Amino acid sequence: MTKVSMTVNGKPATGDVEGRTLLVQFLRDQLELTGTHVGCDTSQCGACVVHVDGKAVKSCTMLAMEADGAQVSTIEGQANADGSLNVIQQAFQDHHGLQCGFCTPGMVMSAAALLKDNPTPSEAEIRDYLEGNICRCTGYHNIVKAILAASGQDVTAIAAE
Repeated sequence: MTKVSMTVNGKPATGDVEGRTLLVQFLRDQLELTGTHVGCDTSQCGACVVHVDGKAVKSCTMLAMEADGAQVSTIEGQANADGSLNVIQQAFQDHHGLQCGFCTPGMVMSAAALLKDNPTPSEAEIRDYLEGNICRCTGYHNIVKAILAASGQDVTAIAAE
C-alpha cells in the first residue's frame, strides 16, 4: 500500500492505495465522492471525467498514485459556494441537457474544461470536444444547447434535430 495525498475540491485528501488503484476508485470508494461515474473502464464513455491540475482527464485510466500532490476537482466541487448550481449545471437543467443523468457529471466536467480553454465555442467545436463522452439518452442536441447557453451564446440558432 502507498499513501497518496491530494487536494480534492479544495480540501486535503489522503488515503492508502494499491499500485493498481485507479483515481476513480479512490474518489468513489475511499473519499465517497460517487458523482464521478464508472461507465466502461476503457476510457470510451467519459462518465468518469474529473479535472487534475486544471486538465480534464478520464479518471478510469489514471492511477491514484499519479494524482499524488495534485489538485483534483470532481462534479461535487462544481456548485457555487452557496450550494446553488453553477452556470454550466444550471444550463444543463434549463436546456434539458440530461435524461437519465449517468453521463451528466462527465459532460459537465468536460464542458467546464472546454469553456475554460474556449469561452465561446461554436456548435461544431462543442460536438468535436464531446467526442469522448457518450450519452445514450439525449442525442447530444440539448447538451450542446446547454453548453452554448453556459457560454452566454444564443441557442435559438441551433436547428432542431
